[in-house]
Amino acid sequence: MIFGRVKPLDAILATAEKKSLARTLGPVQLTLLGVGAIIGTGIFVLTAEAAQKAGPAMMWSFVVAGLVCAVAALCYSEIASMVPVSGSAYTYTYAVMGELLAWMVGWALILEYAVAASAVSVGWSGYFVGLLQSWGISLPHALVVGPYAGGIVNLPALFIALLITGLLMIGTTESARVNAVLVAIKVTALTVFIALTLPVIKGAEFEPFMPNGWFGNGNGSGLGVIGAAASIFFAYVGFDAVSTAAEETKNPQRNVPIGLIGSLAICTIFYLLVAAGAIGTIGAQPVAGPAGEVLQPGTPMLASQCQALIDAGREPLVCSREALAHVLRSIGWERIGDLIGVAAFLALPSVILIMLFGQTRIFFVMARDGLLPEKLATIHPKWKTPHVVTMITGVAVAFFAAFLPVGQLADISNSGTLFAFFMVAIAVLILRRTQPDRHRPFRTPLVWVVAPLAILGTVGLYANLPFESKMVLPVWGGIGLLVYFAYGYRKSHVGRGLVEVHEADSDAPPQPVPPIE
Repeated sequence: MIFGRVKPLDAILATAEKKSLARTLGPVQLTLLGVGAIIGTGIFVLTAEAAQKAGPAMMWSFVVAGLVCAVAALCYSEIASMVPVSGSAYTYTYAVMGELLAWMVGWALILEYAVAASAVSVGWSGYFVGLLQSWGISLPHALVVGPYAGGIVNLPALFIALLITGLLMIGTTESARVNAVLVAIKVTALTVFIALTLPVIKGAEFEPFMPNGWFGNGNGSGLGVIGAAASIFFAYVGFDAVSTAAEETKNPQRNVPIGLIGSLAICTIFYLLVAAGAIGTIGAQPVAGPAGEVLQPGTPMLASQCQALIDAGREPLVCSREALAHVLRSIGWERIGDLIGVAAFLALPSVILIMLFGQTRIFFVMARDGLLPEKLATIHPKWKTPHVVTMITGVAVAFFAAFLPVGQLADISNSGTLFAFFMVAIAVLILRRTQPDRHRPFRTPLVWVVAPLAILGTVGLYANLPFESKMVLPVWGGIGLLVYFAYGYRKSHVGRGLVEVHEADSDAPPQPVPPIE
């Protein structure tokens, strides 16, 4: 019976106890950890995409996405505190719902992390190219965007993805100190942006406020406020860092919710101020097609309309590949716009690194569990890294980055993330029913309200992704099922009666979020 193949919780907990961490984190450190993990690519890169989908009403999109994250995070925290090994939703599902569903979650997380790394690579490329242009260096258009925008290949995105992969193969772990510096750079850049744009906001730029309505005027195209929220969800991913740190937290029942809700609230306010600054200074109205029709982000038609506007001497927010730097340059802060570009140039590669850590870690654990060929988990004798899985991942990431637009990549990544959080919310409810007496260092408050809200929220956002992005998940899942039944089902260690917790192996790749020092 496939659903009977579970990794016993007791075995996982026994492993965790051998390496239990000191409980040192209070509510302030936890909140700062969450802010550092959340503020990243999304706000630098997806502002233009959100403007095309929702116009000025993208401010509501940030609120909606933040609320869905909050309820999902509370569910995530309960299981993270119960199963304190760092294997994310894959391990949680294996312990609660069995191997088949764990495989599906792990397979979806592979998609999430790899495609997210591609999205960040494309975002980095936009800021890099904009920075060079500001300094008078123009790269050929055909080599800086993919076919979706009239180019051939996005070479800078391809380059950064392969460079980070090479570094990972040789062996690099980003220390918490480096991470703290990069977080400070990102937060400073956003603070400067807010300080310079808010004083020059014009109320007229917010009209019409909701040009595409709540649901893209009902055409199910992934447009409108909720469609933009489904994309903007990408800007919040990382909040699970707080949940994962539950085992290092003093009084987790009190401090984990403070850290989660506090970091999400701070980031939402930050995002709203950035969005208000961008909208109020240069406007955020969607670009319409020749017949006045609403255009999807990342399509050739939108690219050609944008090119026509740029040739006519005006570049709306939705047409920029480096939105925040573009806004500052448009209002006369040329050099500070360049500094925002430099901040993105420095900080975004570390996000790619973290995403690749997360992806290779799950690949590694699934291979060690026998669900994928164990050759994939081979450790290089000299570099001491899982070089095979890192190389395969990196080549795939570079390929996607070279040919797909950032918004589409973020949407595809979100489909995997939303599925994982959906499964975690269900797992919390199942465990409350099947193992009510098990020790829970953190209990989700009002779980019979919060978990169903998380389930509805994740399903609702998934339903409002663009059709192509929605379909990637079932197609990818179908491929995953074929792989599982052709290989994993027969080779599974749990299926053969071996119970191991490889999430705790000393040679496993680092956590997606660097440890706290």
